[in-house]
Parts: sequence; C-alpha cells; structure tokens
Amino acid sequence: MTRIIAHRGASKLAPENTMPAFQLAYKMKADGIETDVQLTKDNIPVLIHDEHVKRTTNSTGCVKDYNYEELRQLDTGSWFSAEFAGTSILSLDEFLQWAIDKPLDLNIELKNNKIDYQDMECIVYEMLEHYHVLDRTTLSTFNPTSIKRLKSVNSNIGVALLTSRKRKDLAGYAKGLGANALHIKYRLLSKSLARRCKEENMALRVYTVNRYLPMFRCFRYGCDGIFTDVPNKARLFRTIL
Repeated sequence: MTRIIAHRGASKLAPENTMPAFQLAYKMKADGIETDVQLTKDNIPVLIHDEHVKRTTNSTGCVKDYNYEELRQLDTGSWFSAEFAGTSILSLDEFLQWAIDKPLDLNIELKNNKIDYQDMECIVYEMLEHYHVLDRTTLSTFNPTSIKRLKSVNSNIGVALLTSRKRKDLAGYAKGLGANALHIKYRLLSKSLARRCKEENMALRVYTVNRYLPMFRCFRYGCDGIFTDVPNKARLFRTIL
C-alpha cells in the first residue's frame, strides 16, 4: 500500500515544518512526516525549508547566519495565519523527541544542495541514532555527493535521491550513487520508471501530490509513498480505491 507522507506536516492547513503542522498530520493518521533540515551558525539542525528565513518568519537573513537561540525568537506562524502567531522554529532534536513514541515513518531532507553544510550528514545521523529511529527514517537530498557521504557513514541507512530532472535510467543512476530510494517530482512519474525501480529494489516516492487524479495514478502504479500537503484528503481517497 502506498504510504501517505505529510509534506512538511499538514502544510496546507498549518504553517510548514512547525509543531502544529506535525501534530495535525499525526491526528489525520498520516503514515509518515517529511521535514527539511538546515544548520544554524552553531551547527544545530533546525526544521526550515528555505536557506533564507524571510518567507516563513518575521525576519530576514540566512539560517546559517543565526545561532539557534536567535532563531528561536522568530515568529514562524504569523505569515500563515494569525491563529499561529508566536510559533517557533523547531530543532531536529525537539522534533525527534515528539516523534519517538509515534508510529510514523520519518523523511529528513538535508537542504544541502545550495549550501553544502559541513558535517551535516554526521550531525543528523548521530541525532537519529541517539533517538533509535534510523530503522524508520529515510534521509533524502538533491546533492549526489551528500548521498555518497551518507553511505560512508552507514551503508545500511535509508537514503533517497531527490530529483525533478529527467535522466536516462534514473533508477540506475540513483543506485549507482548509493541511494536505495528515489524521490521524484510528480511530472517524472511513468509506468516504466515505476517498473524499473521495482527491478532495482528501489523505493519510489513522489512529491508533491495534492489532487485526486495524481494520487490515483501514484496508487495505481504502486508507488511506495506520496508526499502531500493534505494527508487527510490522501487517506480518504486511498480508502475508497
């Protein structure tokens, strides 16, 4: 059965990558949660999609130029709705403390394709190991070099190549990098790619799937997971197929 993974939490209904979005996704019975990690100036992994804080907070500047305590003072909810005013940026540590006792698949996207943060792979891996969640976590990245670094840390961990670009034998390319999962933009999905991923024993997950017809196609092709901003809608549709 295709797993339903809440993209940055239930991000259509609450501010992305925040505790309210994660709690709502859990309440909606999502199978998993996807979130994004950047590193602060003091090397704390924090959950925010953009390298710059402007879009989702009440401030400006790059995440890497703030220390963690400074970031904690920013409001990451008001941009979405006054209902969420005062919501704080989460650290990966806080998120894992919340997730540890919940039956959720975890997808941690390393946002290191624009800024190749030093030691990000080791920092995140050690935290996942500390909370004993490696067996239900996939680490994903657009950065091919990061995939190789992750596999050198532990060859058995779940690692996904993220991509929105067409490439001949995409599944084979990802496998050659050391990935055991492929996370693709929806427009790349095809029967032949789904078949090829099964041949390579590679998990195939698709982003960002919010409408019924694309959901149906993903379910019909036997994709291992979809990333969606509306996990409640996806669960409802999956039950009626």
